[in-house]
Amino acid sequence: MVAEPVTLVAFGDSLTQGFGLPAPEGFVPKLETWLQDQGADVTLVNAGVSGDTTAGGLARIDWTLSSEADAMILALGGNDVLRGLPPAEAKANLDGILQKTQAQGIEVLLVGITVPGNFGPDYQTAFRALYPALADTYDTPLYPDFLAPITGIADRTQALRDYMQPDGIHPNAAGVDLVVAAMGPAVLELLGRLE
Repeated sequence: MVAEPVTLVAFGDSLTQGFGLPAPEGFVPKLETWLQDQGADVTLVNAGVSGDTTAGGLARIDWTLSSEADAMILALGGNDVLRGLPPAEAKANLDGILQKTQAQGIEVLLVGITVPGNFGPDYQTAFRALYPALADTYDTPLYPDFLAPITGIADRTQALRDYMQPDGIHPNAAGVDLVVAAMGPAVLELLGRLE
């Protein structure tokens, strides 16, 4: 039985870290509040590093796992795509992270990303495919796209105006609320796997 409260590590990049927002408005504090409002006895650890790639995540995973972690949200890959890094490298890096979490018995929710088409359809297809493939390999739940509740809005101009910061990459406080409400149930299911 897992000691209460459960410690959930949010391991990712600027989207996890809460880039451009006052600390209480970021993804991690808002998700923690949402989960606690649902009755979950959980403490979230913000292990988001702005600008981090999957390689950066692999380089720091051992240090992150040296603390007491029961479960993890793994949300990396956005910066790999922004830099046009090879999908095969990102997959290998995420694979390395998942090997380490599995070896420690840590349940993981793997979170995919929005992959724009600016590096061509082959790149886009390959990058999108790596998340379901890894989720299948490690029998770990997959949340397909961190920003799905925003990118799924039909009126792109309205979505950017209402839910994104001026950079068009990071959600504003209202956007974070959408992301948390959409992803929250998947995180609750992850916590349920610890029972």
